[in-house]
Amino acid sequence: MRIHQPFRTALIATLGVGVGIMIITGISTLSTVLLYVGTALFLSLGLDPIISWLEGRGLPRWAAVLLTIIALLTAFAGIILMIVPIIVGQVTQFVTTIQSLISSGSWDPVNVTKEWLHDTFPMLDVDVVFEYLSTWWSSIDVGEVGSIILGIGAGIISGATGAFIVLVLTIYFTASTPSLKAAAAQLVPASKRERFVDLSEQITASVGYYVMGQVSLGVINGVLSAVFLSIIEAPFPAVLAVVAFFFSLIPLVGTLTGSAIIVLTCLLPGLASPMTALTALIYYAIYMQIEAYLLSPRIMNRAVSVPGAVVVIAALAGGALLGLLGALIAIPVAASILIIYRQVVIPRQNQL
Repeated sequence: MRIHQPFRTALIATLGVGVGIMIITGISTLSTVLLYVGTALFLSLGLDPIISWLEGRGLPRWAAVLLTIIALLTAFAGIILMIVPIIVGQVTQFVTTIQSLISSGSWDPVNVTKEWLHDTFPMLDVDVVFEYLSTWWSSIDVGEVGSIILGIGAGIISGATGAFIVLVLTIYFTASTPSLKAAAAQLVPASKRERFVDLSEQITASVGYYVMGQVSLGVINGVLSAVFLSIIEAPFPAVLAVVAFFFSLIPLVGTLTGSAIIVLTCLLPGLASPMTALTALIYYAIYMQIEAYLLSPRIMNRAVSVPGAVVVIAALAGGALLGLLGALIAIPVAASILIIYRQVVIPRQNQL
């Protein structure tokens, strides 16, 4: 028996390594599917506080879910029907304007860009930069350009398909949230089930309020941006307002990044004036202070507060692991870990 013991140990270790490799390979292969499931679950938790509020007003669960889903689909369709024609019209107007200027010979984009770079960055050797760009452009193979275009088209189709799958999964998870919670609770021993249910309710409520808060901040930023950019006659205010909305969904650096893109767009030669960009810069500098010290604390007051250092670390780690989605869900995940730390780990350590 002792002779066969090393062989048995080596066999078990080898099988364990093989199973681990299979699990890692399976997760890597199913990464897109897991991403869809995680996104849908994240969004469904964001809708759960609304459903709970409707249930508190006397509606049955099925009616609250149905009303919430109908309202969500209606709002989504309304936004698309309102924004897409405006964006298409503004992009068409932009392309038409550029074509008319080029055909009339009154605007040379290369010379205008060179003059703008000379005036804005006098220390920059613009001719060397353009010579490098010209050499790089001439070295590009036509086949590579075609492959890039096909890849972009395939990415757009894949993104649209993924959005539809996430929508369907979100509806399913939203409708079956209580049964999913009950099934998860059955996996916990009966003696600890009540505590598990209490913690899971706190975690799901915190994540839900966080999602609702981020969307609310995005809507506020998008609407105010559309109004302000229209007043100062910035180029393509509808497009830039959509940019402000989506970037506001990204925690920590989203508003700053979206504001920088909008200001840089206002600086593009031939589209706006430096005064317009300066006005936009002042507005977004003021808005970010109002959002940080007034809007965000009031909107996020029902979500679990996370220390600033943890926010930075969680956002960086989530972005490195899962990209944009990881940055979005990193903070509620960190909040969930803090709930477990404060209500499970610390009390247990105090009892020792």
